[in-house]
Amino acid sequence: MGHPGACGAEPPQPLLAPCTADWLVDRRHCNLKWQSQVQAIREKINAAIQDMPENQEIKQLLDGAYLHYFHCLRIVEILKGTEASTKNLFGRYSSQRMKDWQEIVSLYEKENTYLAELASLLVRSISYEIPSLRKQINRCQQAQQDCVRREEECQLGAAELRERFCSCCKQYGITGDNVRQELLALVKDLPSLLSEVGAGAGALAEAIELYQACVEFVCESPAEQVVPLLRFVGSRGNTTVYEWRTGLRPLRVERPELQEEPEQPKEDSIDWGDFTLEPAAVGDAAAANGGAQSEEIDWGITIEPGPQDDGIDWGDGESQEVQITVLETGTEVPEGVACGSDALTLLEHTETRSQFIDELMELELFLFQRLEEMEEEADIVAMTQFQLAPAVLQGQTSAHVSSLLATTRALLGQLCTRSMQHLFMILASPRYVDRVSELLRQKLKQAELLLAKKELMGQKRQEALAEQGALEPKLDRLMERTKELQKLVREGGKETPQGLPFVPIHPSLSCRLKPTSPSATMGAQ
Repeated sequence: MGHPGACGAEPPQPLLAPCTADWLVDRRHCNLKWQSQVQAIREKINAAIQDMPENQEIKQLLDGAYLHYFHCLRIVEILKGTEASTKNLFGRYSSQRMKDWQEIVSLYEKENTYLAELASLLVRSISYEIPSLRKQINRCQQAQQDCVRREEECQLGAAELRERFCSCCKQYGITGDNVRQELLALVKDLPSLLSEVGAGAGALAEAIELYQACVEFVCESPAEQVVPLLRFVGSRGNTTVYEWRTGLRPLRVERPELQEEPEQPKEDSIDWGDFTLEPAAVGDAAAANGGAQSEEIDWGITIEPGPQDDGIDWGDGESQEVQITVLETGTEVPEGVACGSDALTLLEHTETRSQFIDELMELELFLFQRLEEMEEEADIVAMTQFQLAPAVLQGQTSAHVSSLLATTRALLGQLCTRSMQHLFMILASPRYVDRVSELLRQKLKQAELLLAKKELMGQKRQEALAEQGALEPKLDRLMERTKELQKLVREGGKETPQGLPFVPIHPSLSCRLKPTSPSATMGAQ
């Protein structure tokens, strides 16, 4: 009985069969009620440790997580030295400490109770405590990996948002240090840019005359003047709307100023005025009650007694006629003064600028169509038709028309750039500046939030690393204690004088204790 080879002949049991307490109970090595016996022993141990001698090794044993049978044996051996003076001639000890611990050892050895307890501790360590610590360490390592990944994502996201911010600022033509002020400063440079566009319209005079001649030739009658606004800007430049509307130069121009909205104060405060709260004296209150007429407010209303004092006035009585006078408000603009929208230039005003761009596109389309007709040599009908055209049409070459088309497209491109469109939006609505500023600031704010999140992920990663550093020594100590417990259970039957049975350890338990370092533990799982 008790030979290791005998266990090999046993039928397959559950995972931890050969060393569990149930296995010991089934083979009559331990009592079925060993748990109640262990509970009584634990109560005696708790009472015995209250009175212990001063000994360093005993302190170390008592500081352990759990005192089992072999710890009690070691305490008895130590007490043999500390309590030697209480030993009598018959080899017995009169010390109560020794008696208590000897009784505890005796109870453990009764019906092999200590084997059932050790087997239960071993199974609990291998099946629950060690896997639990390994899972906690795995979670810490996984948390560190997740934090590193999210840190990289936050860093890349913040860099991308800053790049988009710089790209948007580049589109607007600003540096981004002070978005609002820089955008408003761009609007101040807009008149000079539009003046250059107006001056460039003078180079389209030949193209306009070519377009006019072609329209008159096709219609076979004097046609209306084509692209009038484009012709006007080419001859007079980017003048005011007043001059375009009236044909006269204004004597004075009163341009509307771009009003900047003041920034909201950081602290909202209520202006209570200059009221002073002074409590009224008792004498003043009495005087106020007695002389209410002097303190009374004159509302300017007098009540005269009449026959309808106590009733409702239905309007039957005599009443004065009520006259309503309508006063005309507003100021007339003096003659020769351009103000409001008339004070804006033709390219600043939305309607005239749209008309200018439409006429440019109309001229571009004509030149493109004319160039296509001139390059299509196979169109005999068109060639025959234009033999009767004016000299201005017949004298044109495809190269010259192509240069006129390029000039028109270049001028149109200056007005239709993205930066110019933003400037027109700012000029039309000052609130557009606030929207653009808020949009750009939002990108920077999101980048800052991502960087703050990155810092938070770094803190969580450090916390997970610290938790892992605290768990790994616990796992090492637990595995060392489990190996020691395994050894004690394996050799327990051989070392005890009572000749207790040898309890083999199943290989499934031994293989769980092989990895000793945390790295090996992670690899095993």
